[in-house]
Amino acid sequence: MTLQDSHIALAHGNGGRYMRDLIEQVFARHLGSETLDTDADSVPLTLPGDRIMLTTDGFTVQPLEFPGGSIGSLAVHGTVNDLAVSGADPLYLSLNAFIEEGFDVARLERIVADIGRAAAQVGVSVAAGDTKVLPRGEGGGLYLATTGIGVSRHPDALAMSEIRSSDVLLVSGPIGDHGIAVMLAREQFGLRGDIRSDAACVLPLTRALRGVPGVRFMRDPTRGGLATVAHEISRATDLSIALDEATIPVRPAVQAVCDMLGYDPFYLACEGRVVAVVAPETAAQALAAWQDLPGGTDAAIAGTLGGNAGGGRVTLRTTVGGERFLEELEDDPLPRIC
Repeated sequence: MTLQDSHIALAHGNGGRYMRDLIEQVFARHLGSETLDTDADSVPLTLPGDRIMLTTDGFTVQPLEFPGGSIGSLAVHGTVNDLAVSGADPLYLSLNAFIEEGFDVARLERIVADIGRAAAQVGVSVAAGDTKVLPRGEGGGLYLATTGIGVSRHPDALAMSEIRSSDVLLVSGPIGDHGIAVMLAREQFGLRGDIRSDAACVLPLTRALRGVPGVRFMRDPTRGGLATVAHEISRATDLSIALDEATIPVRPAVQAVCDMLGYDPFYLACEGRVVAVVAPETAAQALAAWQDLPGGTDAAIAGTLGGNAGGGRVTLRTTVGGERFLEELEDDPLPRIC
């Protein structure tokens, strides 16, 4: 670390020497690539293929560092995952950092280093970026905004319009890990635990389904969790969805915290999971493809899509043999989770 100041000042956002030092000695040092030019207003990109995918996202998680990741790695994984579930291979990212005056520079460097490591592991380049410094009290320490560019590689169209009655809903692993890990890191309820966020790149999971016919749609269940993805599908298709509590994986520690505090794991954010809708005749093949991967060993059938009599609705078959409606999310149970 060579930046002389230990905390961010407003001068680090004024366009002068201090801002240049911040960009060169923190951001460019960890994120430098062939495409990153800190002196240019725009950069040329090489984009193979004719189906270019674009996504954008923002990240405001608190705390900024949590078991299993940080806002930095989360920003990379979250952006890459949005491309991956759309059937794309990610290529480039842009990064905007909104830093509050007084933010600890050593902490900033740790987070930027997380960005660099996550991007290198995924194989994407941070091609462009910007920094802004907010006056003290006008920010939450650090906010990040990203844009991701990739090239579509899935052989078939992935869209809710492709979904059919009797299709099967798959989930690639346990739900609720990220939401509970971040909540425990806040120590708001005097609780502590060793639950880690599931934040990770889902590209291996989405690539594994490219050779499986009948994959209709994929989505990463971030804010609002599995239940919200189910509602989005039901609303778009007018099909009912029956989820099965007995087959959907939830870690015992996550369930225990939910039981104590009144949370429902079906509405909690995941940051390293995929929900896929697959034709019934190839669901077993898709499930096996996931279970062969380190990130999908606990993949399971989450439910099925039914008819549209009376309009689409989302229900949960409980472990005791009952059934309850999963209402559409209104209040945010855990704000600033991603």
